[in-house]
Amino acid sequence: MRNMKAFVKESDRPDDLRFAEMPIPEPGEHELLVRVKAVGVGIHDGYFLPRDMHYPYPIGIEAAGVVERAGDGVSAFRAGERIAFVSMMQPKGGTWAEYAVVSEDSLILRIPERMSFEEAAAVPVAGNTVLKALGPLQLRAGLALFIAGASGAIGTLAIQLAKKEGCRVAGSASAKNHAYMKSLGADFTVDYRDPGWQRQIIGWSAGGADAALAIQPGTANDCLPVVRDGGRIVPVSGDQVPSAGGVRVVPFPYQADVRSRLSDMMDDIAEGRLHLEIEQIYPFAEGLEALRKTQTRHARGKLVLTMEP
Repeated sequence: MRNMKAFVKESDRPDDLRFAEMPIPEPGEHELLVRVKAVGVGIHDGYFLPRDMHYPYPIGIEAAGVVERAGDGVSAFRAGERIAFVSMMQPKGGTWAEYAVVSEDSLILRIPERMSFEEAAAVPVAGNTVLKALGPLQLRAGLALFIAGASGAIGTLAIQLAKKEGCRVAGSASAKNHAYMKSLGADFTVDYRDPGWQRQIIGWSAGGADAALAIQPGTANDCLPVVRDGGRIVPVSGDQVPSAGGVRVVPFPYQADVRSRLSDMMDDIAEGRLHLEIEQIYPFAEGLEALRKTQTRHARGKLVLTMEP
């Protein structure tokens, strides 16, 4: 039996992660074995795990690679294809490994010819999330959108997609990222550490924004005062905040199907029509350092691990 290198969870103790060798998993019916080339780093990678897993368990939910082998019953993909994918709660392990098994019914995207594995690994989670989150906000030309936590992977895409629809966009982040947000098209920026940032947003769009995207945990409640009556807020992080004062808090639409639009997003990135920000690419062996950086919530855009030497 061949072995692979992987970052694994060894027990139910918090942060019990290590770099290890373990057997390469075997694909079953309607499953693909993927040779992983790059991994998208997410804040939940260390603890977004299935209940029925067996230790040691490879962590991670997002990656890009090449189909090594297709299990029985697989019809949509074949060996040799380049794919990016989200593989959640798989009993055979996650994506922080040299090989991963992914179910054929998972979110799987073919990688455009002009896109690298590192770029492709940065798209599925952030792209899927932003497309679902923006849907209920009913973007249109002239709409004033506020994005709370706009310099990360999701915010980077949200600014650009909203501007493509003709929206006026304001975003919050630390002061060092204001020029970056404006380079993406943001019309107005605020520092979330500034006690007066809510007043500044209300002044920017007289009476408040028409809609808000609350990306960082705890920001949905902070957004309520800056959205006008009749406006909407979508909490990306799952904040449980009731609607109030004429502002509707819309639950994140987990079941929305955005696969076709996500494929189009991949093409737009590959052709330079949409900017993808990767702050740093780490060697795979330095994965825990990348995870710690992501967990600070101060990364600009996305962090990625590469299997290439």
